[in-house]
Amino acid sequence: MSGYNAFAEVYDKLTDNIEYKKRADYVSALFDRYGVRGKEPILDLACGTGSLTIELAKLGYDMIGVDSAYAMLSQAQNKKYEENADVLFLCQDMTELDLYGTISGAVCMLDSLNHLDSAEDVKRTIEKVGLFMEHGGIFIFDVNTIYKHREILGNNTFVYDCDDVYCVWQNSLNDDDSVDISLDIFEQEDGAYYRSGEEFSERAYPIEQYKKWLSDAGFEILHIYDEMSDRELNDQTQRAVFVARYKNRR
Repeated sequence: MSGYNAFAEVYDKLTDNIEYKKRADYVSALFDRYGVRGKEPILDLACGTGSLTIELAKLGYDMIGVDSAYAMLSQAQNKKYEENADVLFLCQDMTELDLYGTISGAVCMLDSLNHLDSAEDVKRTIEKVGLFMEHGGIFIFDVNTIYKHREILGNNTFVYDCDDVYCVWQNSLNDDDSVDISLDIFEQEDGAYYRSGEEFSERAYPIEQYKKWLSDAGFEILHIYDEMSDRELNDQTQRAVFVARYKNRR
């Protein structure tokens, strides 16, 4: 995975359209539906700049945010102090997750699992979550679907013009349905634009493959939703939301 250093500096500006409070409410409703209440220890895996982590902390969860990018966590720590949020942020690769105790739930949102370098890394990450999950704990994660990679991201180019940041997002679809992404980022400062760049890839897998990885790691799939809704997964779902319960006894 990339270090996302250049991306971290502008990530919040480029994702200003993401309603983190609304997403936190959605996740909280799912936790409540499947038996995880507030004050429980919850892991936010690949937490990025910490926006969702902090919103969940405001709802009463005992939050741990984990990300492998120092630059992202630096932004998260700044938000933590600004919001006076009680959150523990840890810099770890999600494939090597190592917590100090067990958790009652975990989230991994905004297609973070798609950013892992291989299918084996996704499998290993799910196993790691299970390793620290209490019996009956709930794992909620979303993934970009193969449909989205083929039909939406594809070989398309997107342009974002956000105040003092301009970004050209170029995609290249591969035969295995992975997408190589190249970002050209221009930041305005003192009347001049400064250019930086970032390159990374996303990989999409069949829904049945995620089901197998979950089952092999000791999880029971409770439901798969269309993103940010109670709608069933369908053949045009762009982002699938998995809800799974850890059923292995230690």
